[in-house]
Amino acid sequence: MIRAQVSSVPAFSALRASLDTAYFHDCYSVELPVDERSPLELYLSVVSHTPGWIDALMKLRNKIVARLGLKDLGALSHIDPGKPAQDYRVGDQAGIFKLLEIHEHEVVLGETDKHLDVKISVTRQDLPSGVVVSVATVVHVHNAMGRVYMFFVKPAHRIMAPATVSRLTSR
Repeated sequence: MIRAQVSSVPAFSALRASLDTAYFHDCYSVELPVDERSPLELYLSVVSHTPGWIDALMKLRNKIVARLGLKDLGALSHIDPGKPAQDYRVGDQAGIFKLLEIHEHEVVLGETDKHLDVKISVTRQDLPSGVVVSVATVVHVHNAMGRVYMFFVKPAHRIMAPATVSRLTSR
């Protein structure tokens, strides 16, 4: 399995404009051989093959934050396996995130609550020899609780995000 690498958010990404005001952002990329999947299909593939240890951490997260009044997001891998990508529409729930934008080369998903806004972008950039898939995360916090939450989430995210994105290479 090829490990996802830290990268810049692609210049054409819808998330690019919000980077300057973000509390946190990152991006991980992998290069795949020729792959015809859309950005939404790539996202669905990534989350439906989430490593079990990440879903276990999400379960623990949900138990802890429920006591603090934050949302139980469920498991990252909780995707309807019978729903094809072409049936998803803006506003639909796709795992723990809601679909915000669907474009030919990018899909943007997100979740908002009173403490923070999270947006995820999955982009594909075609190359002569394959495709570069980038998964970017941008977080804007609204208050102290959002900052405390991110204090604990940032280190975990830096392990979980590349491990999840890397799963695309073992399709």
